Amino acid sequence: MEILNRIFPGDCGDVLKAFPDNSVDLIFTSPPYADQRQKTYGGVNPDEYVDWFLPKSEQLLRILKPTGTFILNIKERVVDGERHTYVIELILAMQKQGWLWTEEFIWHKKNSYPGKWPNRFRDNWERLIQFNKNKKFNMYQQEVMVPVGDWAKDRLSNLSQTDKMRDESKVGSGFGKNISNWLGRNLVYPTNVIHMATECSNRNHSAVFPIDLPKWFIRLFTQQGDVVLDPFVGSGTTAVAAAQMGRCYSGIEINPEYIDVSMNRLTQIRIQLPDTVEEQEIY
Repeated sequence: MEILNRIFPGDCGDVLKAFPDNSVDLIFTSPPYADQRQKTYGGVNPDEYVDWFLPKSEQLLRILKPTGTFILNIKERVVDGERHTYVIELILAMQKQGWLWTEEFIWHKKNSYPGKWPNRFRDNWERLIQFNKNKKFNMYQQEVMVPVGDWAKDRLSNLSQTDKMRDESKVGSGFGKNISNWLGRNLVYPTNVIHMATECSNRNHSAVFPIDLPKWFIRLFTQQGDVVLDPFVGSGTTAVAAAQMGRCYSGIEINPEYIDVSMNRLTQIRIQLPDTVEEQEIY
């Protein structure tokens, strides 16, 4: 089955069965959170979430390339006054399924507005959990480097002897640093906390994220011509990001209205695919 640059209608658990083995370089998705978006997707009970998701992740494991990465944007919800454990349970169940839980990123919503409840404050972050099939996978860290910052001007202006060698952690953690390695650098590697505003131009879906969020991970884990899949593509933000960056996209969406939105957005940006890939019709 041809999967490049197409949006497929239907439940991803069913549609994915027709995808070829080892055919996708990056999976980036935000499935419906437990009991959320009930008007849009019907909602999934937190106690049933793991059983609902595992058949889908089984197919995702099959179609992901050995060098590929799966980024899962998900968040726990509060049930009866406490955090439900379905995200933790899902991670453990996916490990048993064969996934490696490689890393976890935090999306800090830097412009989220304040809020207060009787026993908690407003959530200001979301998880982006990284899974892989193998310990060795494609990762292009230089593509997401950030400016070193003004702090370096003072910190690096007068280095001590300790700063010029690897300074081992005093608590025996095994970590250390060599401050002099930052001399002359304009760019440095980021942390696993991504500071990004929640606002985005797309208001046609009940659970949107900013297009820069998938773009960050597309830069980190793919190159031009690679295949990016969103099995819960919604209004098409991941597909649009991939197309704008010269990657091939593939999306699955159960809601016909959102398929129309995705197609319109993809048409509007006048998709330009890499020379090595023929442009495919969007279905």
